[in-house]
Amino acid sequence: MGKLESTIKSEIQRLSKREIRATFVPLRREVRAMRLRLSSLSNNFSTLSRLAKEQMQNLPKKGLKATPEEVKASRLTPDRIRGLRKKLGISMRELGILTGTSLGAILSWEKGKFKPRGEKKLLLWA
Repeated sequence: MGKLESTIKSEIQRLSKREIRATFVPLRREVRAMRLRLSSLSNNFSTLSRLAKEQMQNLPKKGLKATPEEVKASRLTPDRIRGLRKKLGISMRELGILTGTSLGAILSWEKGKFKPRGEKKLLLWA
């Protein structure tokens, strides 16, 4: 009787290992593919980030379109800020990146809680 039990036990173990292998091999392939895709996306992001930094460094060299006196006298209302952003076709986040401010600051400007001052105001008119 002992031999029959051990035979059944070993057969169950063999079949269960086979089922597990059949389930996990495709999952391993999928995980490997996802890791490769993530690595590719990470590399693309690094490249885009580097290019964005280079573009940001080139922006101040172009010069300002408005004089400091014009900027100081100008009134940037929340509607004008939103309109400028929509006219450029960019999101709040992208405007934040261009002006060097946070998304919360842009949101506050567009809601009218705060007004851009100094250099940020210059960047919006540039």
